[in-house]
Amino acid sequence: MELSLILLKQVVIMLIYLCVGAVCYKTGVITEEGNRSLSNFVLYAVNPALIFISYQQDFSVRLLKGLLTTLVLSFAGILLFILAARLLIRSKDGGEAGIERYSAAYSNCGFMGIPIASVLLGAEGVFYITAFNTAFNILIWTHGVCVISGDRKEMDIKKVALNPTIIATALGFVCFVLKLRLPEIPYTACSSISSITAPLAMVVAGVTIARTDLLKAVKKLSIYKVCLLKLIVMPLVSVLLFAAIPMNIDRTVILTTILALACPTATTCTMLTLKYRKNSVYAAEIFAVSTLLSVLTLPLVIYIQELISSL
Repeated sequence: MELSLILLKQVVIMLIYLCVGAVCYKTGVITEEGNRSLSNFVLYAVNPALIFISYQQDFSVRLLKGLLTTLVLSFAGILLFILAARLLIRSKDGGEAGIERYSAAYSNCGFMGIPIASVLLGAEGVFYITAFNTAFNILIWTHGVCVISGDRKEMDIKKVALNPTIIATALGFVCFVLKLRLPEIPYTACSSISSITAPLAMVVAGVTIARTDLLKAVKKLSIYKVCLLKLIVMPLVSVLLFAAIPMNIDRTVILTTILALACPTATTCTMLTLKYRKNSVYAAEIFAVSTLLSVLTLPLVIYIQELISSL
């Protein structure tokens, strides 16, 4: 209960960041090009700094075991979402089924998951969510691009290897295992950069939402079907399935994985639809509505997770 209340407060704070981004876009303070630059800054500098810093802690077998367990649970969870989206979302003309399936399967675990994990669970939460991001990036650049493009030849293993979060995770993991620590000055610099993750990421999301016709989006029943599956049904199924695992798994590992799975739809859906000339407006509308609804659904899912784990 206490954790879900903390999350509710944090999500409300992030909603304020969203509003700031939207207002800045509407008033011309942040342009579309400026938002693209901010997005790249978060993706290529801020998030990787936060991820790398999370590995700057004393090595322990417990943490290593937790990291590997999170990786396994993350792959299992995302694959479960992919299967559910495939079975429950029917094929449509114009490529919308692919957009809906992608949106229902993949979470905004970078822009939203990482900063929330940082505030809610501290460095250990960020440490574990890097495993989820690894699974996420491998799957979006293999399965994900096929779903949006409709062509299996578009799989891009190179994009996985060169992804900034993957590189930061690999470097951080090496330093963690070899017990290498940054000197005080660069550590402080990286910590300062990583501390602006949540505000910047959500301002970028706010600008993205402001660019959509939100009043038009909230009237589309198909978007609510995707959001119901993505934000409530499958996260709660995951909660029940993880609770049924016979082995004793660290509470933070379970919470981190559920949190990442329950985040709103990934921003990469809009990016990929633009790249492959699909309905990017529809992708942005799903992103906007799912992000706003997650203000209510995320605390609810975490509350139920905590309630079940206490039984």
